Amino acid sequence: MARWQVWVSPKENGWWRIHKSWSSRDSAHLDIKSDAIDRAREIARNHKSELKIQNKNWRISQSNSYGRDPFPPRDRR
Repeated sequence: MARWQVWVSPKENGWWRIHKSWSSRDSAHLDIKSDAIDRAREIARNHKSELKIQNKNWRISQSNSYGRDPFPPRDRR
């Protein structure tokens, strides 16, 4: 697991929250999940961190690393 993570999580009121693992405050609250994912992806790329996206049932649906991957995939040539 990467040290720095950007999360997209559902809120109780139907909004989507973007928050960073190293910050106590939310970065944004958006009403459409795809808009939240696009914004979070931009933040993760800028900070070279990992993006974690949760579904409404709180399970992680997607994960992507943008730089600081502690276990990069091996080259299979």
